[in-house]
Amino acid sequence: MLNKYDESIIALLQESEALKLQGQPKKAIALLQKILVTEPQCTEAYEELGDNYLSLRDTVKAEKALNQALKISPKSSNAHYLMGFMHSIRENWSQSVRELETADSISPNHPEILRCLGWAFYNANRRGQGISLLERSHNLNPIDPNILCDLGVCYMNSLQHAKARQSFESALKLDPNSEQAKECLEVLKSFESSLTEDSN
Repeated sequence: MLNKYDESIIALLQESEALKLQGQPKKAIALLQKILVTEPQCTEAYEELGDNYLSLRDTVKAEKALNQALKISPKSSNAHYLMGFMHSIRENWSQSVRELETADSISPNHPEILRCLGWAFYNANRRGQGISLLERSHNLNPIDPNILCDLGVCYMNSLQHAKARQSFESALKLDPNSEQAKECLEVLKSFESSLTEDSN
């Protein structure tokens, strides 16, 4: 898709992606805005803008950028995915499910889309469906500790503690420095010890 732009635009998109991965969303945003001055129909720049605003938790600006991306490319699975992720940040679970189902229909079997869709389903009180989508996401990408953490939280909230522990421990094997997995495991341990105290 990028080959429709000239080399300078592609180079700026790649540079903005590198800045995002380095945890510098504000610098990435400045580059993306520069792209849109010369290439106002660049869907990828609007998607990346939305993504960077989401990492800053600015859902208002993210929504504006993603709406623009979808005006230009209504079938962009990435824009629908990011819109679904934005709604999950706002805890608008039914809207999140709708956007993520659209993303999934355009790009089926994408582990990250399925991970977010499973999380949204679970939080929209469709728990069985949510867990089964997270399990599918994990089967497609067994080395992503984030999927395992989400799956573990859903198991823990569904009182399937053994499965939750297994998920968090597997996440830590994949990434021993994962703060999320460590915190989740601590929450599970304190939850289990409070249940033991209550039963005594």
